Amino acid sequence: MRISSRLLITVLQIGVAGALCGTGARAQNMMIPGAQTIALKSGESEEVTDLYYVQNCLSLLNSPPQVEVVDGPPGVNASLKEDMVLPRFQKCPAKVKGAKLVVSAGTVEDPSFSQLTVRVTFDTREGIRKQTFVINLSLIP
Repeated sequence: MRISSRLLITVLQIGVAGALCGTGARAQNMMIPGAQTIALKSGESEEVTDLYYVQNCLSLLNSPPQVEVVDGPPGVNASLKEDMVLPRFQKCPAKVKGAKLVVSAGTVEDPSFSQLTVRVTFDTREGIRKQTFVINLSLIP
């Protein structure tokens, strides 16, 4: 059976048109998959995570960790609250010396969704160690 060239071209055109119409334009997704997402209203604070540096369930910290905001929206601050924390990832049975990362929002005038990047510096027996956290942040007035 012979297929005419016109029929073949028509079928190809319909296929290409269907493929092009089937794919819609997508907006950029600002959310980083796997990063924690938090929402803060004006003046609120939230504990984000526990910070510690352990080996064999013993803390290697010489002093409490330090935190700095590397990138983020204006009016958002990160601080540390020194505390005894439980290293759950390492399945330790007892709490060790560490801190809790706290994110605070100042006055929020417009709702926004952005990313907050913080760097935590650990002064350990092994030397200075740095770790970066990216947090998806929703600010609500």
